[in-house]
Amino acid sequence: MPNMTISIPDELYKRMKKYSEVRWSEVVRKALAEYIVRLEITERGTMPSAELAKMLKDSNLDVSSISLEKAIKHYERARELEWKRSSTIQVRS
Repeated sequence: MPNMTISIPDELYKRMKKYSEVRWSEVVRKALAEYIVRLEITERGTMPSAELAKMLKDSNLDVSSISLEKAIKHYERARELEWKRSSTIQVRS
C-alpha cells in the first residue's frame, strides 16, 4: 500500500493529539474514498442506487411520504446547486 505525507496546521495537530486512540490514517483513508465517490458522481451526473440507499439510511430520512412531483423539484434544485458548486472547484496539480 502506498504511503502519503500530508501537512496539517499546528492547531489541528494539537487537537488530534487529544484523541490518541483514533487511527487518523483510517479517518483520512475514509475521507479520501468518500471525496472520490463524490467527484465520480459529479463527473457522471448520477449516483449509484447503492450509494443513494446508504446515504438515506445514514441520514435516517423517510422519503416514502414525499410526492413524486416534490421529489423531482428538489432533485432539480439539488442538481443545479451541485453544478454551481462543482463548477467553481479549483483543483491544484
